[in-house]
Amino acid sequence: MKRFRTHLSVTALALALGLAGCSVGGTTPTGVSAVSSSASTTSAGTAASTASTGTAEAVSLDALAEDTHYDADDLTWEAAAEVAVTLADGTSTAAGGTSSSAVKIDGGTVTITAAGTYRLSGSLSDGQVVVAAGEEDVVRIILDGADITNSTGSPFVVESANEAIVYLADGTTNFLSDASTYADQGTDAPNAAVYSMADLTIAGPGSLTVDGNFNDGISSKDGLVLAAGNVTVDAADDGIVGKDYAVLLDGAYQVTAGDDGFKSDNEEDEGRGWVLVNGGTLNVNAGDDGIKAFNTLTIAAGTTTVEESEEGLEAQHIIMTGGTATVTANDDGVNASGGSTSSSTTAAGGMGSGMGGGMGGGEMAVGDYTVNISGGLLTINAEGDGLDSNGNASISGGTVVVNGPTNNGNGALDVNGELAVTGGTVAAAGSAGMAVTPGASSTQSGVQVTLESSVPAGTVVQIADSSGNVVAAFVTTKAAASLVFSSAAISDGQEYTIYTGGTATVSAGIGEGSLDGATELGTVTAGEYTAAQGPGGGGGGPRW
Repeated sequence: MKRFRTHLSVTALALALGLAGCSVGGTTPTGVSAVSSSASTTSAGTAASTASTGTAEAVSLDALAEDTHYDADDLTWEAAAEVAVTLADGTSTAAGGTSSSAVKIDGGTVTITAAGTYRLSGSLSDGQVVVAAGEEDVVRIILDGADITNSTGSPFVVESANEAIVYLADGTTNFLSDASTYADQGTDAPNAAVYSMADLTIAGPGSLTVDGNFNDGISSKDGLVLAAGNVTVDAADDGIVGKDYAVLLDGAYQVTAGDDGFKSDNEEDEGRGWVLVNGGTLNVNAGDDGIKAFNTLTIAAGTTTVEESEEGLEAQHIIMTGGTATVTANDDGVNASGGSTSSSTTAAGGMGSGMGGGMGGGEMAVGDYTVNISGGLLTINAEGDGLDSNGNASISGGTVVVNGPTNNGNGALDVNGELAVTGGTVAAAGSAGMAVTPGASSTQSGVQVTLESSVPAGTVVQIADSSGNVVAAFVTTKAAASLVFSSAAISDGQEYTIYTGGTATVSAGIGEGSLDGATELGTVTAGEYTAAQGPGGGGGGPRW
C-alpha cells in the first residue's frame, strides 16, 4: 500500500494519456469478488485495471498512482480480520477481528480509532460514524446495508487517517443523510454528508445514496478517487468535491447539486486542484458549473453527461483524449478560464483568425488557458459560447459537435488566441455574429457557412464536393445561422456546394446525407474563412 505521493505536475499526468496499452475504466465493474466468510482474501480492484471503454486510451493505473493516493492493493484485505459493526439506535455492537477494540460506541456515535477493515450493517436513525485514526492508518469501511441519518450534522466523518476507503458491498444498498442545519458550523467543522479530512476512496459494486441537505454531498479535504460503485448524490451546494484532485475511475455516479456538480478546488498548492474522468459513467445536474477544476480538467475515457448547468466544463486547462462527453449549459459549454494565471499576449481582434480570414474589432488578452481535444466525442449544447478558451485551443482528433447560441453576442466557437485544427471532425453551429474559425496554424481545412437568416431546429445542412458527393451532413439542434465544419474529407482550396434539406442519417448531429429534395444555397471554398466583426457585426463568408 502506497503512503506517499511524488506530486507530479498535472502536465506530467496529462502526458501519460498517450501511453500505449492503457485500459483503465469505462464500464461498470465486472468480476468483482464479494467478501465472504469462507474467503481468505478479497480482491475488488481488478476491474479498475482491466475494463476498457473500447474507444481511446485512458490513463494507466501506474501513471495515476504516481500522483494520487490510489492503490488497487488497498482494495484487497483479509476477510478474517474484518470487524463486524452492527448499527442500531442505542445498541450498536462490534465483534470479531483484531481491531474490534478500536471501535468505541457512545450512544448513537460509533468511533473507529485504528487501522483495519470494518463492516457496517444496520441503521442509525440519528447517529454518526467517525474515523479518528492515526496519521499513518488506512481505514477501510465496508458498507453492507448501512443506513445512517444525522439530525444535527454529518452522518459520516473522517477526522484523521492516512487514507479512508468506503467499500460498497456487492448487492447492498446504503444510505447516508445529514441534517439541513448543522449544530457546529465552525471553520474546520464538517459540512458534507460524507466528509473526510484524509484521502478518500469510494469503491465496490454496491449502491450508495447520499443526501447532502446542508451543504455538500461528498467532500474530501485531501484527494478523492471514485474507483467503482453505483452512487447517487443530491446536495444543497456542491455534489462531489476533492480538494487536491477528484478522479473517477469507474462506476456510475449520478449527481444533482445546487452549485457545482463534480469539482476540485485547491487554489493554494502548485499542481493541485485537478479533475480526471478516466472511466465509468458520470451524470451531473448542477445549479452552477457541471464539472470544474481550478487547474486542469481531463476527460480520458468513460461517459460524461452534464445534463444541466450554467457552465458545463470549466478549468484553466481542459483536455479531452477519449470517452464521450455531452454537455448542456445555460452559459458556456466548455470554458477555459479562471485559475491562477495572468494574460500572456494580446490578439488583435481576438475573434477568429482563420486562414484567409480577418480579425474582429478591438483587442483581447490571451492568457494561459487552453482547450486541447485529441480524441473522443464531445457534444455541446450551449446558450452562451459553445467552446470557449480565454487563451488558445487545439483540436487534433476526435469529434467535436457544438450547438451554440442563437444570439449574436456569443459564438459556437470563441477563442481569444488561435484555434488550431490539425485533425478530427469539427461541426460548430450557432449565431453568425461571433463566428470564430480555424487559425493560420491549422493543417486541416474546413468550410464556413453563413446564412442570411437562421434556419430552425431540425434543419439538414449538407456539404457536397464538386462531383455532387455529400462529404458531410449536419442536423441543427436549435436555430442556427452559421456553421463551421472541418474534417479530413475537406480538401483545402476546393469548392463545396451547400444545401439545406434532403435527408440525413446522423449520430450526435453529423453523418451521411442524401441530396434528394435538398435546396442548393451556393458554394464556398475550403480554407477561405472570413471571421466575425464582433457582437452584432455579422459573420463572414458568402451569405444565402
